[in-house]
Amino acid sequence: MNHSVFCTHPLTLDRLEAAVELDRLCLGGLWTDDGYAREIDSPNSDLLLLSHHNGTEPPSGVGLGCSWAIVDEAHITLLAIHPDYRRSGLGSALFLDLLTLAHQRGMKRATLEVRASNQAALSLYQRFGFQEAGRRRRYYPDDEDAVILWRSKLQYPDFPQTLATWKREIDARLRSRGWKMEF
Repeated sequence: MNHSVFCTHPLTLDRLEAAVELDRLCLGGLWTDDGYAREIDSPNSDLLLLSHHNGTEPPSGVGLGCSWAIVDEAHITLLAIHPDYRRSGLGSALFLDLLTLAHQRGMKRATLEVRASNQAALSLYQRFGFQEAGRRRRYYPDDEDAVILWRSKLQYPDFPQTLATWKREIDARLRSRGWKMEF
């Protein structure tokens, strides 16, 4: 059984190259080095790198997530998982960290856009209570629509318990693979 450890941490300039490489692989080069550097420097941005530690090699980047704090809303701008690790629970773990940070920042709501054809992502976001609020017609360069999703009640008294429940579920899924997530 593979005894791998994964953790999320704020992206730093010394890991910038790994982030840009992961962006190219997962997102086709959505952001540049300068774009990531601006996010690192922004006090309103939570930019996370999900790393894999197998105990024998240096940590490798397997996921990226970013959220902007805008007034009382978290705008999730980026969620990407290396193709070799998709549909494993790591996207859920990274997304949970973004929602946890949004809660800690005092954000009341969270929003994001996703390709209308991306059923895996839509399913993930809906499991976290996001609901469709509309569409942005021909939003992407290939003219595909974006589905606008929202989740409210991030500051309701029961939300920390909801976060804890999701964490237990994600931990159990990862443990079934012999993996551990250090949140």
